[in-house]
Amino acid sequence: MSLIQMHNLRKDFTVRVKAGRFRREKRIVPAVNGVNLTFERGEMAGYIGPNGAGKSTTLKMLTGVLTPSSGDVRVCGLQPVPQRTKLALQIGVVFGQRSQLWWDLPLRDSFSLLRHIYRVPADAHAGRLKRCRELLDLDDFMDTPVRQLSLGQRMRGELTAALLHGPSVLFLDEPTIGLDVVSKQAVRSFLAELGQGGDLTLVLTTHDLADIERLCRRLVVIDHGSVVHDGTIEALHARYGSHRRLVVDLDVPLPEGFAVPGAELLSVEADRHRATFELVTTQVGAVVSELTALRDLSVVEPDIEDVVAKLYRA
Repeated sequence: MSLIQMHNLRKDFTVRVKAGRFRREKRIVPAVNGVNLTFERGEMAGYIGPNGAGKSTTLKMLTGVLTPSSGDVRVCGLQPVPQRTKLALQIGVVFGQRSQLWWDLPLRDSFSLLRHIYRVPADAHAGRLKRCRELLDLDDFMDTPVRQLSLGQRMRGELTAALLHGPSVLFLDEPTIGLDVVSKQAVRSFLAELGQGGDLTLVLTTHDLADIERLCRRLVVIDHGSVVHDGTIEALHARYGSHRRLVVDLDVPLPEGFAVPGAELLSVEADRHRATFELVTTQVGAVVSELTALRDLSVVEPDIEDVVAKLYRA
């Protein structure tokens, strides 16, 4: 049985809109509109979409924060809302703008309190904490009150707090939002290390697509409450016609009318000594073999941000 199951999952919100000078009327707005998805044990999946697409609403239903309007959802074999207490022992959650740490306590004391709340055996807690301290470099601020931590330090603490009870599923909602480059790299490396174990299911929502490329093989895109893509990043590139580009530097100008089947010449610059090709249906070697006086070349992979922007516009 899949670790996470969603069948025709729907969440509607009622809003009041202006319907005249002195009157307002109710309107039903579907935030999640009949989503059917499953996630397997050990899978690392990106769950993305534009603002208001339904990403966070889905995560809140999966974690028992919101009750679905209709449909069925199971996480670790449990119904999130009626079995929320049991589910809390099976999942870890990190919301970028919410904290599960005690603001005025040192980080060390927050971790200790969480051990008692989740009733984690001391040796298991110590082992997990040791691993997180090593991978996330926590030792320098373990005795610092949470309110004095930088955003990057606090996020590393939040990740640790979400993992100390040994969850089967980790839900991450914008975990790198607002972090500097060094902190982002630390968080990504840590999550990649977790994923290599193969026993933790990770569902990640983010607007930073570098997180998705670094961590997730599977990409689910939701827009207006419905799933519009579910597959690999490579499949997304193929679907929306994005291709690798080849940039070549030559010792002599590129001949007029130069063409290779399956490669589109996009631009020529610097007195025709540099040319950029889009590899539509051919490979790098086919272009290079037709060039003379080749000095240098580079292959530019398609930018996932451009592809996702095309998907949203479509």
